[in-house]
Amino acid sequence: MKKHHLIFVCSTIFTLLFYNESIGINLSIFGLLLTGLIVYLYKDQFVDKSYYFLTLTSVLSCVAFAWYGDFVSFCALLFSLIFLQFKTQNPNLKPILSLPIAFINSITSLGRFFMFATWLPEKKVDNQFTKKMIAYFAIPLFFILIFYSVYAFGSEHFSNIFTNYYLDIDVVEILLIGSLGLYISFSFWNYWVADYFILINPKLDNEFSKENENTHAPTFSFLDIDFERKSGEISMILLNVLLLTFIVTYNYEQFFQKCEIDKLSAATHERVNAVIFSIILAVGVIQFYFKNGFNFDSKAKNLKILSKIWIVLNGLLIVSTIIKNSEYVYNCGLTYKRLGVYAFLILALMGLYYTFQKVQNQKTNAYLANKMLWYFYGTILVCSYVNWGNLITNYNIYVGKGIESVYLKSLNYNDESYLEYFSTKPNENIPTIPAVVDYNYNYKSSKIVREQNRSFLSKALYYEFVENK
Repeated sequence: MKKHHLIFVCSTIFTLLFYNESIGINLSIFGLLLTGLIVYLYKDQFVDKSYYFLTLTSVLSCVAFAWYGDFVSFCALLFSLIFLQFKTQNPNLKPILSLPIAFINSITSLGRFFMFATWLPEKKVDNQFTKKMIAYFAIPLFFILIFYSVYAFGSEHFSNIFTNYYLDIDVVEILLIGSLGLYISFSFWNYWVADYFILINPKLDNEFSKENENTHAPTFSFLDIDFERKSGEISMILLNVLLLTFIVTYNYEQFFQKCEIDKLSAATHERVNAVIFSIILAVGVIQFYFKNGFNFDSKAKNLKILSKIWIVLNGLLIVSTIIKNSEYVYNCGLTYKRLGVYAFLILALMGLYYTFQKVQNQKTNAYLANKMLWYFYGTILVCSYVNWGNLITNYNIYVGKGIESVYLKSLNYNDESYLEYFSTKPNENIPTIPAVVDYNYNYKSSKIVREQNRSFLSKALYYEFVENK
């Protein structure tokens, strides 16, 4: 199947799936269609496990969106398709380039579509084509119109067969959805990579080139390499002392200084924000000092040791923050933000681990970005597959913390647990106003009804398996 065939077929299917529908199962079906076409058309390129992994994650992301239909599962579906398409179209380019290339494609498609010579095949209209049009279309149509007129005068019922009906079609909606489908299909299949990305691709390797290994040029022209090395050592000594002092005071405030429950939230947020900035700055400083020559400088051993110590200290700071966040959860229950803190801190630990590996094994700065891209993608996949709203609700009910009808109503996909709890517990045992409980209970119940009454292509399958109590 040629490129222009793929574009028109996919845009037609998109129009059929989304006409008179909202986003739901139809987007998952379209995603599975694109995944299947990629596997079929590029099956000869599936030479290593990464292709099969991306195919599997694309399918699972489509299933997750069909089940939940939320923003996170949409992101998982979008990134999965982008990575899979990028892997098959440009296997020699670094995956980290896939997102900026996809973004630029989405913009340039608005202009590239009208460059018909670049994606539509040229066809010459010869005499043979004209003969076929006359023989196969014009002559039969002429006879059909003549005999229809004759038969229509002879039978009113025959005439009504072809005239007494109308098509209930919203032409404007079809044109809008068809245009959107054509734009998406064109952007997806008519993939374009600017020369700039091909030029910078070698700079994103995990390993330094031989030229970089032998280059020990200073960062600043006014400061030679020896002064810069010594400046780095002094800076890292001072930063280690400063960080160690911060860790001591940070842990003293956490574990030895009493904090009232109502002030625990603000204190935790302040400390988490401090850790976030600390980790970002830590990785940035390491990237600055070990971007080129110092990776292979035999005189930079002290700088490497000091950097590794600093990385380890930042790791201890993250562990302390995880413990503090766990204390917050223990006292106040789970929320999306508290789970998000866990996710960020785990990603930060992985970032520090690969920063340590970069210094230890003399890797490029791009090495860290290339590695963390997959952990970021994996985090999105996990977030799209797990029903966090229901997990938070069940945990809070089990430990008896954070049970508030307004808050639990705001969580997604916890409808069954929410209705079961608030229908069996007496109002006096629920820490909120009974009238508010009734309102939130009815809101959840009516939401289930609305979702279950949607047309099939617009549904989120989750609600099909929820019992409305």
